[in-house]
Amino acid sequence: MTNPNLIPVYAEIFLMVAASAILLIDMFLSKRSMAYYLSLAALAGCGVLTWADYNAGATVYTFSNMFVSDPMSNLLKLFAYLATGITLIYSRQYATERGMLSGNLGGEFYVLALFSLLGQMVMISGNNMLVIYLGLELMSLALYALVALRRDHAVSTEAAMKYFILGALSSGFLLYGISMLYGATGSLDITEIARVAASGTVNKTIMVFGIVFMVAGLGFKLGAVPFHMWVPDVYQGAPTAVTLLLGGAPKLAAFAICIRLLVEGLLPMAIDWQQMLMVLAVASLAVGNLTAIAQTNLKRMLAYSTIAQMGFVLLGLAAGVVGADSGNAVSAYSAGMYYSITYVLTTLGSFGLIMMLARAGFEAEELTDFKGLGKRSPWFAIVMTILMFSLAGVPPMMGFMAKWSVLQAVVTSGQVWLAVVAVMFSLIGAFYYLRVVKTMWFDEPVDASLIAVPLDMRVALSVNGIAIVALGLVPGALLGACMNAMSKTLGG
Repeated sequence: MTNPNLIPVYAEIFLMVAASAILLIDMFLSKRSMAYYLSLAALAGCGVLTWADYNAGATVYTFSNMFVSDPMSNLLKLFAYLATGITLIYSRQYATERGMLSGNLGGEFYVLALFSLLGQMVMISGNNMLVIYLGLELMSLALYALVALRRDHAVSTEAAMKYFILGALSSGFLLYGISMLYGATGSLDITEIARVAASGTVNKTIMVFGIVFMVAGLGFKLGAVPFHMWVPDVYQGAPTAVTLLLGGAPKLAAFAICIRLLVEGLLPMAIDWQQMLMVLAVASLAVGNLTAIAQTNLKRMLAYSTIAQMGFVLLGLAAGVVGADSGNAVSAYSAGMYYSITYVLTTLGSFGLIMMLARAGFEAEELTDFKGLGKRSPWFAIVMTILMFSLAGVPPMMGFMAKWSVLQAVVTSGQVWLAVVAVMFSLIGAFYYLRVVKTMWFDEPVDASLIAVPLDMRVALSVNGIAIVALGLVPGALLGACMNAMSKTLGG
């Protein structure tokens, strides 16, 4: 047996070693800030290694085709590093004030965040169903622990229990689907499954049953209706820093495994799984937008907003194949990828501002807590306005271009009715985003105290807001990168 090529997995190896080293180093340090800086350095190191692979633009398989490094995986990993790094910057003051960085192992917040990211990287690059599942469990176990990190906090503990039980259920669905596909095709290798599925010799009934369970498992991970029941409770109950770790980079990994399992592995069966995704998409848009209107808790509102946003991602995945023609695949799936990245960048800023307004003993997660922010801090009120407009799809924000690209793909696939439904529910959803803007600018502040923001958080939030506008005004570079990555990945 030849030795595997380790170059494509350098970033994963580096992160695993770095996270383990940070855990050990933290035991001997009294200052918790060192774990923070070492974690950011580890993410920067991963970024350098992955950027080199992304620039090469090659598709490389290793470990007996179980792991793949391709343009799509490298681009998604770069944004996953960025999302995790920004989350750590936003979270530092919040976590410190709530005692999440104290005790004998104060650096566990950072280490668990890095191990969660490692799981996401394995999911993104998995070319074997078992490898994808291992990555999924590594990510999930780290996130379960993070949600329950405030052991003396009853609401967080309850959220962790709900997340663990429903997460285990979703993993069971996914694993059962994988086992049925293995029984039908005789392989766990995604490339081999695609070849067998295209041959027409496979038992279609078993394949369809396997796909049903797999889509159910993926629906849980994306937080799509009717598998969304954990999202509002966990988003609200978890510490806001952990909510952002849940709602950010993992969505990129979930999108990646949808592409790996459904597109790369089961494209010949697209007529079956696309119909399921279409139902999930419409249900997510309806339930997410309509239920968010009734919410007064911002974290809960953003949770239902996430459900609706994932509906748009599913629309992109459901528009790739028309009949037996996959000519629309690259544009539809790249639109879904662009939408996922847009959602993550916007969510980072939204939860970042909630953490900015929070202080020791006070969670700024109610809509009323944002009253008069325009008078207390005009600049950050502008940033929040930009983020809400982007989530609502108001031009010229990045969110508008993301919605436009998905709707364009849906219309190109001939499903105009689906685009009309998506637009109607987006108009309904604009209400609760604009309500936040109205509260900030037109209501009198309840609390007139000075908002103290650390310099790193102030800079990151400002850049985050500016980037949403800049990438909306000049969307070509990122859209082109997504299109190029998807065409090379699917073509390769």
